[in-house]
Amino acid sequence: MEKSNDSSAYGFILVGFSDHPKLEMALFIVNFILYSVAVLGNSTIILVCLLDSQLHTPMYFFLANLSFLDLCFSTSCIPQMLVNLWGPDKTISYAGCVVQLFSFLSIGGIECIFLAVMAYDRYAAVCKPLYYLVIMHPQLCLGLVAAAWGSGLVNAIVMSPLTMTLSRCGHCQVKHFLCEMPALIKMACADARAVEMLAFAFAVLMVLLPLTLILVSYGYIAAAVLRIKSAAGRWKAFNTCSSHLTVVSLFYGSIIYMYMQPGNSSSQDQGKFFTLFYNLVTPMLNPLIYTLMNKEVKGALKKVLGRQ
Repeated sequence: MEKSNDSSAYGFILVGFSDHPKLEMALFIVNFILYSVAVLGNSTIILVCLLDSQLHTPMYFFLANLSFLDLCFSTSCIPQMLVNLWGPDKTISYAGCVVQLFSFLSIGGIECIFLAVMAYDRYAAVCKPLYYLVIMHPQLCLGLVAAAWGSGLVNAIVMSPLTMTLSRCGHCQVKHFLCEMPALIKMACADARAVEMLAFAFAVLMVLLPLTLILVSYGYIAAAVLRIKSAAGRWKAFNTCSSHLTVVSLFYGSIIYMYMQPGNSSSQDQGKFFTLFYNLVTPMLNPLIYTLMNKEVKGALKKVLGRQ
């Protein structure tokens, strides 16, 4: 795409929340606090999982990877949004937009698949407890992580160039606070149906298929829990899965609700806030959920802090 044919090659304007100027400073303060908590919380989870040998198990290996993904996911767009909220300049360079789009597509896809991987881990722990460490051996864990990362990167490698090379006839205003694929596709002045159909196909593979696998895993888990005769045993099985199930509900719930909204102006505003929710609020809540609901993480955290 030549710069002379498309002014967006020089950069983009992220409209963000500029249509609500009175909210911008309040949003800056709230989002800065949430982002700081997200960075601190996820960094703490990663360090605790690395430093405490008792947490060197498949479950906490996946948890540390999830925290790393959450860090990357929020950092892919929140710092730029904070800069744009702080002052009148709402621009982002063309290269910055490319990096943001690629990061958002790849990490978002990886996290969707990774939550399915963690659901399989919980299935093995509850339904096959005696064979758990045999099933979830280190090679399989590394292979599942590599498959999740590979799938997300393929999604971004395919969709990012197709999205960025769409002709925009000089239009450079992105009606979002980040370079998100649907917002960039809507700016196209040429027929983008082929790109939209390919994006839909990837969405099925990256979002709906992992969600289906998660639901199937929890179906087997629920059946196994119902077969447990003791209340203490059922509670232990529930506690094993409660943190992951809460994270899945928050992440997928916000995505599904957002994409079910009609394409009017009010739903666009809702879309921005729901994107903000799963891009910032969910990564901020995940460490709290795993800390508050998990005795092993709380114990390891106390040891790292020197309280035991």
